[in-house]
Amino acid sequence: MKISGFSFIRNAIKYDYPVLESIQSILPLCDEFIVAVGQSDDATLSLVESINSPKIRIIHTTWDDSLREGGRVLALETDKAFRAIASDSDWAFYIQADEIVHEKYLDTIKNAMLHWKDDPKVDGLLFKYQHFYGSYDYLGESSNWYRREIRVIRNDSSIYSYRDAQGFRKGDNEKLRVKLIDAEIHHYGWVKHPAVMQKKQETFHKLWHCDHWIAKNIPATAEFDYTEVDALRLFTGTHPQTMLARIDQKNWTFEHDISKHNYSTKELLKKWVREYTGWYIGEYRNYRLI
Repeated sequence: MKISGFSFIRNAIKYDYPVLESIQSILPLCDEFIVAVGQSDDATLSLVESINSPKIRIIHTTWDDSLREGGRVLALETDKAFRAIASDSDWAFYIQADEIVHEKYLDTIKNAMLHWKDDPKVDGLLFKYQHFYGSYDYLGESSNWYRREIRVIRNDSSIYSYRDAQGFRKGDNEKLRVKLIDAEIHHYGWVKHPAVMQKKQETFHKLWHCDHWIAKNIPATAEFDYTEVDALRLFTGTHPQTMLARIDQKNWTFEHDISKHNYSTKELLKKWVREYTGWYIGEYRNYRLI
């Protein structure tokens, strides 16, 4: 069985993406790892090169900054990396630059790949998610956070990144058939110094919206306000080994009273139904669970 990892990145230093930790977290599973490095305003290319692994192959890309609708450019950059993987790979493991896999899940992921490698009905593997917010101590609690997503896909040329690169589809807009596995992705995209987070918000929203929308909806402040959140819970697990040094270097403070929440009436109803029935009302599922 041959496994290719793939990802894309731009301005990793400027916006404090843990891209090295991300790549290194799944590198032990991969026979090769393709990184699409976009033209950056910082030393992102040198940063990725510093991994210094024979498995790493860098492709140089240019983002189309004129695409300012639906985050489409993110899907295009994902596809550039995916199309560059080895033709004889069985599986492609996609990971975004703010996602990390805990080492305790590596055997589970590999065994799942082996188990379904020769089953053509399985297009990919579905992962559970933990979304960190504000600091490395808190997790998003509301239904606004997606709880599952596809991160391993079959090496099939009909598969492509969908919308803003959150998931995948194939052929004529067909959802992938996937197996849910007992493995989690730690998503750290909402854990940055407040000043860096504010700059990221201002830039990131340009992939979706016009300048007028940004001026109206993104506060012109020096630091992002992490207190504007509906509900959080404490994280009681362990972080991946690749993240420990970064966590030790955290240079800001965020504290939150988890007993307080800012749920709407609608969200409270959804929460009650979720807790008592297991039904996630209105959950968006960009996949077919088999």
